[in-house]
This record gives sequence, structure tokens and C-alpha cells, in this order.
Amino acid sequence: MIDRMFTEKGNALSIKNKRRTLPKGTSPRLNLQIFADSGDKTEKATPRKRTKAREEGQVLQSKEMTSAIILLSMFMTMKIFGRFMYEEILGCFNRVFTIYLEVDDLFDINGILKIFNKSLITLLKTTAPLFMTALLVSLVSGYAQVGFLFTTKTLNFKPSKLNPINGLKRIFSFRSLMESIKSILKIIVIGWVGYSYIKGQAGKILTTMDMDVIAIASYIGVTAINVGIRMCIVLLAIGVADYGYQWWEYEKNLKMSKQEIKEEHKEMEGNPEIRSKIRQKQRQISMRRMLQDVPKADVIITNPTHFAVAVRYDQESSNAPTVIAKGQDYMAMRIKEIARENQVEVVENKSLARTLYQATEIGDEIPQELYQAVAEVLAYVYSLKQRDGSQAHSNK
Repeated sequence: MIDRMFTEKGNALSIKNKRRTLPKGTSPRLNLQIFADSGDKTEKATPRKRTKAREEGQVLQSKEMTSAIILLSMFMTMKIFGRFMYEEILGCFNRVFTIYLEVDDLFDINGILKIFNKSLITLLKTTAPLFMTALLVSLVSGYAQVGFLFTTKTLNFKPSKLNPINGLKRIFSFRSLMESIKSILKIIVIGWVGYSYIKGQAGKILTTMDMDVIAIASYIGVTAINVGIRMCIVLLAIGVADYGYQWWEYEKNLKMSKQEIKEEHKEMEGNPEIRSKIRQKQRQISMRRMLQDVPKADVIITNPTHFAVAVRYDQESSNAPTVIAKGQDYMAMRIKEIARENQVEVVENKSLARTLYQATEIGDEIPQELYQAVAEVLAYVYSLKQRDGSQAHSNK
């Protein structure tokens, strides 16, 4: 038998080592699957790849949408606080051209500084709502899109940025084309919106010839704000579309090949720290699940301090009592605490608790040689429950 085995193996090797020849006029066939690497990035990015990209500053963000939201909020602020701004600026002009011109030291350095300080205070009061709104909205919009992120990797010098070929690639890339299309689209749409609104106001514009300068300035301000709000709404719609495009491009750039996923998986498996954390997390999940099953137990058999084993017997679903939880030292103490909180009987049996702990795993039925010992414990527990039930019934 052994000689025959070795003979067959030798024949197989000799056949394998024979030089293979092809018929004339035929070309060798190559399995193109060998060359189809896995270099094609068709797989979604793993959480680890996404985390690394975020650390390097590669995040999903639409500057178009952020700019549109900021501009819209500023125009809405002007619409709300417009009357206040108008009155403050008008009051400042009145003071400059009436009160301050009558001051003796107008052309003195003190007079000039006085006018400058008053005008500066007015300017700050009128523009403060705008700047505060822009700052707050930009922070909220950035946080909503990116979250909190602080990284200096985007500031690092990269020699590839000085490469003229890479620069030309960026100029003539699909991204640059899309940016150009967006810019042209914005100019056309915004111009059309502004033209349409002003055209609709043509009748009112003609009536301004009968108004005084202050009324004309007020009308121009209101019209400019209304046009700005409409333009910003259009910009916001473009920004939403741009966010969708940015999401598509972001996901596309993060895609991985199957080979990259395999290498990442190997790298993570080979990292002792990561393996340790994974095992620790698995143990924690297993422990939580196990402790959740303790209230379902019929009895807790204890050592009493070192071991605790939770046993449950369901005659309909199992042929023998099953171990649903077990623990040693601290975990044994936790099992007993949960059992007492849920009125599960705790029975002390040192030898049985130790044997069950060492001979079974969670979910195992108890060994046949321990049937008698466990049956006695369960019978004792059932008798206690029956006695407590009869006493409660008699008390009623």
C-alpha cells in the first residue's frame, strides 16, 4: 500500500515536470484573471480608511453650500436689523454735517479724532450683527458638515505640489471642469434672478424720481436686500447640489481595492494592541450578554466565594439543565448580586460549583455524571418555591 502510494506520487510528479508543448499555429492562452488585480478600487472604504482620511484632513464638505448659508444669513440679518442700521448711519451723518461742523476745533487733531471715534463706534454698532451672524453660522455649518476636527497635516509641505505635471493634471482634471461649470452656472442663474426682480420693480423704480435722497437710499437698500435674499436662495440650491457631488467624489476617492482591504485586515490582525482591544471588547460584550441571562436562571450554585454557576432547566426546549452563566471571583460576586436582585435562589455547594465551572461552557448542558447532583439542587429549589407559594396563598 505504501509502495503504491509513493509510486503514484512519483508518476504525478513526473507528469507535472514533463515539458508541455503546444500544437503548431496555436498561441498560449493566458488566464487574464491573474492580471485583473485587484487594483480596481470598487469596494467601499473601511472605517479605518475613513478615520485615516479624516486625520489627514480629507473630509466631506461643500464650500458652495457654506458660502450660500453665510450670505443668506447676513442678508436676513440686514432685513431684520435694517431699520436699526439705517437710523444709526443716518444719525451719524447728521451729527457729522450739523453738530460737528459747528465745533471750533474741527480742523484740530482733537476734533478730527472725536469725529473719527464717533463714526467708528457707529460703524461697529451697525456691522456687529452682520459679523456675529456670519461667524456663528460659519461655525455651525462647518461643524454640521465636518464635526470637530483639528489637524496640521494639511499644512505639511508636499514636494508633489511643485511638480508642474501634477499642476497641469489638476488644471485639466474633471474636478476643475466641474468647478468651471459651477462658476458659469452661478453667474448665469444669479444674473437672471437679479434681472428678473429688477425688471419686475421697473414701475416703482421710475417713481423714485419724485422722492428725496433719503427715501431713494432707503428704497435702494430694501431692493438690494430682497435681490440678495433671492440670489442666496438660488446659491443655496446650487450648494445642495454641490454637496451631493462632493459626497459622490469623496466616496469615489476613498474607495479601496480588494487587495487593499485584505492588506488592511492582515495589518489589523497582526497588530497585538488591536487584537487585544478586539478580544477585550468581545469579552465585555459576552459578559454583558451573560449577566443579562442571570435573572432567567432557576438556581445559582456557588463555591461560595470563588465560583458561581447559573443553571436553568427548560423541559420543553432542552433534555438536561443548561449552564447560562458562570463566573469566578469578581464575576461570581456580580452573578450572585444580580440573582438576589431578581429573587433567584442561591445554593452553596462547593464541589459541584467548582466541577460545573471547570467542566462546562456557557450554553452547554451539564454532563451526565452530574445529573444526580444538579437534580437534587433543583428539587430543593423547586420545593422552596412551592413552599413560598403556598405560604403566600394561605396569607391571602
